[in-house]
Amino acid sequence: MPVKRLHCSPIVIGLAAGALGLGGCTQTGEVALGGITAIRSACPAVAVPAATGDVTIFTPESSTDAGALDVTALLTNVRSTCVDAGANVVTTVTFDVRGRRATTQAARDVTLPYFITVVQGGSAVVAKSVSRVTLHFDAGQDRASAAGQAEASVVRAAATLPADIRKKLTRPRKAGEEEAATDPLSRPDIRAAVQRATFEALVGFQLTDAQLKYNATR
Repeated sequence: MPVKRLHCSPIVIGLAAGALGLGGCTQTGEVALGGITAIRSACPAVAVPAATGDVTIFTPESSTDAGALDVTALLTNVRSTCVDAGANVVTTVTFDVRGRRATTQAARDVTLPYFITVVQGGSAVVAKSVSRVTLHFDAGQDRASAAGQAEASVVRAAATLPADIRKKLTRPRKAGEEEAATDPLSRPDIRAAVQRATFEALVGFQLTDAQLKYNATR
């Protein structure tokens, strides 16, 4: 499954019923007088992986014909707030699920599974939870929506650069020196340390192989 790249260390994720917890990391950089100051946040970046932000249900499941379309749903309005204090960095995420169905005669509930993963080093999934959200369609209505919320807690020490790496990133550099024109992140040891301390959390629908293939190839 295509996912955004990110880095994580030991983290704790709390996932409430019908809700979702996510986390990630953001970073920017700015040139400071006498050297480079790296500005980072322990708060994780939140994203939806490619091809997992919507789901299409067919009846029967083996068909992908337009006439067999049953329900479609979209995961949208993913928002997060972060409390960057204490031993843990806590991120609260809210999101909406909007659905549409083909048959509207009777009231109906449709329950959809979704996941949250936390990835370290651009490829290693270190945590994953699956939960469910339910769309309630009233009789005669073809649209429904539902909301969810959850929290992710990242251990601050895991999202903090080691002192020696911070020193290498921020030490003053004099004009004319060879290192003054070199990006510190071009050094493998520094780049690897930043990656280890960088977090991202991904949320999307927990799709079957057939649903994921449909999203990726339609």
